[in-house]
Amino acid sequence: MNRRILILCTGNSCRSQMAQAFMSSFDNTLEVFSAGTEPAEKINEIAVKVMNEVGIDISHAYPKSVEIYLNEEWDYVITVCGGANENCPSFAGKVKHRLHFGFDDPAAVTGDTEFIIDEFRRIRNEIKNCFFSFYMKDIKKMELPKCSCNDSL
Repeated sequence: MNRRILILCTGNSCRSQMAQAFMSSFDNTLEVFSAGTEPAEKINEIAVKVMNEVGIDISHAYPKSVEIYLNEEWDYVITVCGGANENCPSFAGKVKHRLHFGFDDPAAVTGDTEFIIDEFRRIRNEIKNCFFSFYMKDIKKMELPKCSCNDSL
């Protein structure tokens, strides 16, 4: 049976979309979804750009409401921002594991264009590394060298 993973953020326009794309790229047998507690109107264009830089196209993704997933069964529900963690709704379906991996909000970064893109890249890389560690340790059940992301696992 495939593992079902739901990744939540507030807007579902950046962090949760990147995490969903990375998890799907690690293992195509996983059923990975993302949603927002207050979904944005569209996916963040800079998130699309920085994911394209690592060979992952999320341009066809769109923000979805967590409401559509509340009655489903999940192996993991993972929040990636403080707002979604604090406002995570109750699921009528069965959730085996509820986790939180917090990341800075790249959409909230201010400054010149180069700085903003660099912050999106930094957060993208943190998401990739953290979710890869989670994938190897919790999904594949392999021992990993210690890193800061593993501290929360």
